[in-house]
Amino acid sequence: MTLRRLVLWRHGETDYNATGRMQGHLDSELTPTGRNQARFAVPALVRFDPDIVVTSDLRRAMDTATVFTDASGVPLRVDKRLRETNLGRWQGLTGDEVERGWPGGMTTWRVDSTWSPPEGESRVDVAKRAVEVIAGLDAEFDGTALLCVHGGVIISATANLLGLPVDLWPKLGGIANCHWTVLNRRPNGDGSWRLAAYNAGITG
Repeated sequence: MTLRRLVLWRHGETDYNATGRMQGHLDSELTPTGRNQARFAVPALVRFDPDIVVTSDLRRAMDTATVFTDASGVPLRVDKRLRETNLGRWQGLTGDEVERGWPGGMTTWRVDSTWSPPEGESRVDVAKRAVEVIAGLDAEFDGTALLCVHGGVIISATANLLGLPVDLWPKLGGIANCHWTVLNRRPNGDGSWRLAAYNAGITG
């Protein structure tokens, strides 16, 4: 078995997103806007014809994924290895609050994927656990897997799967709520991935 396609879908807007607070492992909830974003995305995502949906165990991802699986009937799994980056002592804070407490910390975190917030984890750490999940799916399915996850997971896993040097990972931009990234297997049989879409989604 070998996956042909991987779709990485970010959850809808949460109360923390709406107020500019950092979530990490905190279990924030979708706003009404976030739920509508998920509903609007379903017709586009169903065209990828996924064999399986796997979601983070955080509510914002599970609730987003359930909107899709309820509408499509695709099987759903939950895997805590797909959680967002553990932001440690920054969780629940705004960017301004982080800057006051750890001057320069936000800048360092944004440009160095090996650096961890205090008591948190790095993007390299996040990629390692996310890619473990993908490797398991790769051994089980030969079609498409849809992962309903988080922005940090999408950026880290995408960079890892494309084989980008770690110092270039920060060049990848952020992922908007309920937008997705698509990777396709190269047809040459070497098992490598290529980027087909990044931060795609329904706008308006």
